[in-house]
Amino acid sequence: MAIRDEVAALKRTRIIDAAVDLFYTNGYDNTTLEAVGEKLGVTKPFIYSHFKSKAELLGHICSRGIAASLEAIDTVLKGEGTPTQKLERLSRGFVTAVLENQKYIAIFNREEKGLSPQDLAWISDMRREFDRKLTLLLDDGRRSGDFQFGDAHIASLSIGGMVSWAYVWYRDRGRMSIDDVAREMTDLILNMVQARRHRQ
Repeated sequence: MAIRDEVAALKRTRIIDAAVDLFYTNGYDNTTLEAVGEKLGVTKPFIYSHFKSKAELLGHICSRGIAASLEAIDTVLKGEGTPTQKLERLSRGFVTAVLENQKYIAIFNREEKGLSPQDLAWISDMRREFDRKLTLLLDDGRRSGDFQFGDAHIASLSIGGMVSWAYVWYRDRGRMSIDDVAREMTDLILNMVQARRHRQ
């Protein structure tokens, strides 16, 4: 059963990867499931055996970036450390998640209108959960004296907006690697909240 599940997951991943390339290049409306099948060398029924519709496929693609970001913050919050240490680890993980899922996030921002109401609500819930957890981390740091800033929710939204927007300008063959950008943006985030780095 486990092997069967792994094979099915691999097939779904291949379908998603092919769809991402086509949605990103040609747009969601201009891409058919037949085109996805042709790219993979499979039939349309093969795709339907894993996804009920093109809209469902879009939902999985659009959720990828925020799911990766949530995983990053959950991993950090389960760990030990001062608020400064946690925010530093989160910032690196968050930036990395956004840049490694650049095409997925671009598709979400361009094609959000094509999402089903259920998928849009699901993705919106994940985004709110990320904002809530980041706000709590910032609040903890302010109470402990690690951070100095005004409103925690505004700070959370500002950090989220800055990092999320990186998908627009980052180029994987540019002068900086993902690690380089993550390091630079982490410094900016720590400076924004006036983090007490000497406690690390």
